[in-house]
Amino acid sequence: MKLPPGSAVVWTGLMALLAAWLLVWAPPVLAAGPAGGLQIAPPIAAQVDPQSDLAARSQALQRARQAVLGVQTQAVDQARSTRTLGRERRGSGVLISSDGLVLTIAYLLLEADQVMLLRDDGRSVPARVIGHDLASGLGLLQALAPLGLQPAPLGRPDQLASLDRLMVASGGPAAAVSVAELVARRAFAGYWEYHIEGALFTSPPRGDHSGAGLFNGAGELVGIGSLVLADVDAQTGSAPSRRPGNMFVPVSLLPAAPADLRQRGFGTPAQRAWLGLNCIEQAGRVRVLRISDDSPADLAGLEAGDHILRIDGVAVQSLAGLWQALWLGGAAEREILLEIERDQQPRTLKVYSVDRMKTLRRPEGI
Repeated sequence: MKLPPGSAVVWTGLMALLAAWLLVWAPPVLAAGPAGGLQIAPPIAAQVDPQSDLAARSQALQRARQAVLGVQTQAVDQARSTRTLGRERRGSGVLISSDGLVLTIAYLLLEADQVMLLRDDGRSVPARVIGHDLASGLGLLQALAPLGLQPAPLGRPDQLASLDRLMVASGGPAAAVSVAELVARRAFAGYWEYHIEGALFTSPPRGDHSGAGLFNGAGELVGIGSLVLADVDAQTGSAPSRRPGNMFVPVSLLPAAPADLRQRGFGTPAQRAWLGLNCIEQAGRVRVLRISDDSPADLAGLEAGDHILRIDGVAVQSLAGLWQALWLGGAAEREILLEIERDQQPRTLKVYSVDRMKTLRRPEGI
């Protein structure tokens, strides 16, 4: 539901209603880490008084909702990512520390040099990009002025179970909240050279998913919105019909990244081979959908429609298998042998991979 600009009484009523809806399914209340910290909260004993638990959850969800901000970015001139993401991008982010650190989805920040954080009351606060971790898909922003908000604590995505009810919240002037059901927690392989473990799949879908916060019943952040999918049951085979929904990146992928992001602007796992491929997996085969202009794949002569059979002698039967063989097969910049099928004829191509981070334009200071 879109949030009205009403009084605190309206806010409290909405959060109490949402808390009551989540109470039956939500996991036990978790304790938050130290103020401003990034630790994942350890579990504590569940509340035993339903009324006090409802009041506590209502307050926690209200604080969590208020920690969600709108994010507006603009990419630098001649940014490669503009071709697929556009130059101006909008989404959300979640305040996770008392010193103004905001967690969002990385694609909003790729090659961005102008960033604004948008509060629900219409106030805009400038921010700068701390960095983005392309391995996880998470990005960090630093507010350049006080936000006057309490940060959201980080929860435990690994404690979520299928059918759990969660709160999805977007930020900015068009802020909205809704209840979603956790459909699954499993690995996800993207068509754009991306793979993560423990992705969170929810339904029904939200169109304003980019950087939106996914919260458990205790008001703790467990995921950051990434994609809308036509079928979140597609990999389970458990549903006879298509079930649209969203994929959220679990916040558990964050702890290994902040130090690298603050120092270098990217996470160490993001320094890995990149070919510039978009592929799709069909019936145990991987087919090329698109080639990025001037990418290693483009220069090597790959074409849309090619089927990738092997990479450096390793058989390819899935997107996950292709990306993992690419990243684990050696240095980020190296010669790779791709065995493909084109027009039902086998071919072998040499591709010289590059470090993905070297292909992105970065503003001064990032």
